[in-house]
Amino acid sequence: MTAARCTRAAFIVLLMLTGLALSACVNPTAVAPWQKGLLAKPEMGFEGEPMERAFQEHIYTSRESAAGGSAVGGGGCGCN
Repeated sequence: MTAARCTRAAFIVLLMLTGLALSACVNPTAVAPWQKGLLAKPEMGFEGEPMERAFQEHIYTSRESAAGGSAVGGGGCGCN
């Protein structure tokens, strides 16, 4: 094989791989309309179950020896 033929073959393979890679581009953040109902369910929220949240806060206060502060705004200086 000559160098020109080898270069041409490598270019064709590269072109085919680029086309294959670009055909797989999909927007993963797009939510289809039929999926929005699933995302609106309570178990999909960040806060989770109310009893679970209360239990986790109880464990946190027991470990840290501090109460509150999980849902209150403001800094450590005492201002709101």
